[in-house]
Amino acid sequence: MNTVLYIITTLLSISAAYALKKWFTRLGKFDAINYRSVHDTRATKTGGIAVFTTLFLISIYLYISQQELYDFSLLIPLGIMFIVGVYDDFYNADFKLKFFLQIIVAKILIDQGFIIDHFHGVLGLQEIPRLISQIFTVFVFLVIVNAINFIDGIDGMAITELVKVVLVVELFSEAKTPIFFLGIFTILSSIPLYYFNYKKDNKVFLGDAGSLLFGTLIAVYLFHVLGSDYTYKLDHEINKPLFTMSLIIYPLIDLLRVFIIRISNKKSPFSPDQNHIHHLLLKKGYSHFKIVSIVQLISLISLTLVKIIA
Repeated sequence: MNTVLYIITTLLSISAAYALKKWFTRLGKFDAINYRSVHDTRATKTGGIAVFTTLFLISIYLYISQQELYDFSLLIPLGIMFIVGVYDDFYNADFKLKFFLQIIVAKILIDQGFIIDHFHGVLGLQEIPRLISQIFTVFVFLVIVNAINFIDGIDGMAITELVKVVLVVELFSEAKTPIFFLGIFTILSSIPLYYFNYKKDNKVFLGDAGSLLFGTLIAVYLFHVLGSDYTYKLDHEINKPLFTMSLIIYPLIDLLRVFIIRISNKKSPFSPDQNHIHHLLLKKGYSHFKIVSIVQLISLISLTLVKIIA
């Protein structure tokens, strides 16, 4: 039964991606080409819409057929972030509004049980008070979501980050996590976008709708790892904070680096520019595919080192 669902999910995603691309092309709704663009061909920002549409339709089917493969209430925070992204894609939402809504979504996730209330020995700390844990969880959520959003300037990068996080967390888990099927359905909804991402013309980008959606799901996965319910199937424990940070090492480094540069230049840390690491690699002549491969290879090496030294 699951195999059939997996096939249906993939086919739905392909159909949604193609139909939305045709519709937006007919409407003339393309991603603007400006000084920050890393593409010079027509592209629609409909990838995230295709992914969420597929995920939503599959969830409706599962709900009607009474197959609760995951907590459907997670679609609420995911849906809010998706809608924020759609609005930003087409109306350039103010970053303060996005920030405010991200805090609300973080609070929703906290109330659903996704909270960092244990430091696992980092800085000599173990359990932390409830109020401090909520504030810290909100801060970490904001970091993760914006870090994933920042790296979504290279074909396939955000998709690959999502695939890596979900598969590695599930691979290391002693049993399937409660969000296993949500993660797998999202991956299957996203994989067809590799084709549309890497096309030479008439591309399909994730847009903020997709990157914010992915960032939220990645945050959910990392919060689950940091919780008490996640156990490794390895012969020894890995420090959970180090494990989670190594999973998204590139987005974290790029976010920190860009923030430092912008603040030192007396600009808003959220003001767009071409100071991301992927911009520097593009200027050196690396292709999008090579940049994604290099970044993910480094990420997997750092994950391996954490496993060895932990």
